[in-house]
This record gives sequence, structure tokens and C-alpha cells, in this order.
Amino acid sequence: MDTLRRFEEDRQARWEELEALLDEAGKRPERLGGRRIRRLASLYRATAADLVAARRRFPDASVVDRLERLVRRGHGLIYERSSRRGNLADFFADRYWQLLWERRGALALSAALLVVPALLMAAWALTAPELVSGIVPPEFLWVTQAQTTDQGLSPVGLAGFSTYVLTNNIRVALTAFVAGITWGVVTGLLVAYNGLLFGGLTGLAAGAGNLRLLGEATLAHGILELSCIVVAGAAGLSLGKAMLRPGHLRRTEAMAREARNSLALALGTAPWLVVAGLVEGYVSRVGLSLVPTTIVGVVLGGAFWGLAWWRGRRVVTGGRGSSPADRRPRIGAPAAAPARR
Repeated sequence: MDTLRRFEEDRQARWEELEALLDEAGKRPERLGGRRIRRLASLYRATAADLVAARRRFPDASVVDRLERLVRRGHGLIYERSSRRGNLADFFADRYWQLLWERRGALALSAALLVVPALLMAAWALTAPELVSGIVPPEFLWVTQAQTTDQGLSPVGLAGFSTYVLTNNIRVALTAFVAGITWGVVTGLLVAYNGLLFGGLTGLAAGAGNLRLLGEATLAHGILELSCIVVAGAAGLSLGKAMLRPGHLRRTEAMAREARNSLALALGTAPWLVVAGLVEGYVSRVGLSLVPTTIVGVVLGGAFWGLAWWRGRRVVTGGRGSSPADRRPRIGAPAAAPARR
């Protein structure tokens, strides 16, 4: 703590000076005049370097939050921010994937909570199909009996089914996030429950000789949908971790900080769940064969995880072209490392 206190005391004056200049400039840096604009740029670069050092040396300290807010303000003033739409584009282009990449451990745990129960339930379904049939919801059992995924729905019926699916998927994702408030326990149970259902259905379909039909009915949307469930689970588990291990922060501060990030992660996943719902309604239920449904599923799942690796890793590691700092500055200051927004 002495080291942290010394770190803050040595740099406090310039942080306060930067904050005062930002307050005075508002949204118009030209108010400061040439000399103080250059001073603002210098303070911004120094504070951005302080943020990098604080993240490395004191990752859980409240000073990181303070510096992130300060550098974000400076970055927003110095570099072009054309509109709110641009901020939204930045979120989906960078911030969302950054949050995902930073929670790789939670993602791995969430994936394990989905896959392991699924494998166990599938094995049980092969040995005791009568028992598992009583556990799996009846509306899913059609894949063990039907011969085609075409259920004869009209365009209006397909639209209604798709709307129901995407609404339900978003509800499940947000529930998994909110359930993180239970120290992540309920979130883990929700993810495991989805794994049990899918595993049981897979085992029943395999036992009935309908595994191909199951693939035709689920692969197009299922890879992306299950990926989103894993992400939602990771958001809830991250919130639970912040409650259990707040680090240098007070528990309430750690919860508030992680809640903001996890909520952004959950909301950023919603558009992908909409895509999965639309695909389930208009691709997975119209009688397509296994090859095209597999291609659709692999493309969507590959796009999602490819972006997570490419954008998330490049933003976090400062890859070229991955950060808004690469934009042309509005005032005459060299680009400096931006804050994690």
C-alpha cells in the first residue's frame, strides 16, 4: 500500500492539472489557446503512461478507475469523436471484443460448465432413454421422431417462431448475467442446465437414429447460440468473482465496476442472439440438408470467435490499427495509448 500511496502522491499534481484543463475546455479545446493545448497534450500522454503502469502494478486499485476516466476524457477531446454513432461503432468494433478477451478464464469456465454436463447427459440418454425423455421438455423431442426439419410453418409462422426464439435467448442471456449477483452460483447452474438439455437431446436423437436430423435442426444457429450462452455465463461468473475477490477495492466498488463491464458484455451479445434467432427461424426450420446448415453454423460461429481473437487480442495488446488512437488527432499532439473504454 505504501508503494501505491507513493505512486499517487508523485503524480497527483499533473492529474489534477489535466482534469482542470479538461473542465475548462469542455468540448472545445480551442478555448485553451495554443500553449495550453500543447500542455494538455503533454499531460494526456503522461497520464496515459501512468494508466498503463497502474494497470500493471495495481490492477485492482481504485486509481485505475480514476485514471481510465481521466484518460478517456482526454482521449475524447484530443481525438476525433464524430458522433454518438461513432461511439457505438467503437463499442462493437473494439470494446466488446476487448471485454471478451479479458475474461478468457471466465469463458473457459463457462464453456466447461456447458460441455461437461452435456457429455454426461448424452451418455446417460444412450443408456437410459426412458428416464431422460421424462426430463427433456416435450417440445424438443420431435427431433427424435420426425424425418425433416420442415414443420410446415407459413412465413408468418416462421416470423412468430423466430421472434419467440430470439426473445427467449436474450432473456436467458440477461438472466445468466443478473444471476451473477448470487456469487455466480445460479449463473453456473443456468449454463449447466442448458448443457444438460442439449446433451440429453443429443443422446436421445442418437439413440433413435436421428442424429443427422438433430444436426440439420441445430447446427445452423446452435454454434452461435451456445457461444452466446457461454459469453453470458462468463459475464455472470465475472460479476460473482468480483463479489468474492474484490482485490484492493471495496466489495461494493468491485461489484459496481464489474457490473458495468459485464452488463456491456451481455448487451453486446444481444445482437448475436438476434442473428441466432433469425437463423433458427428461417434456416433451421425449413427442411435444409446437413451440408448447408453446417456451413451456415460454422461461418457464424467462426465469425464470432474469429472477431473475439482478432479484435479482442489486438485491442488489449495494442495491435496496430486496433485502437481509436490511430485516428487523426484534432489538436497537435502525437497519438498516445488510449484508455480502455
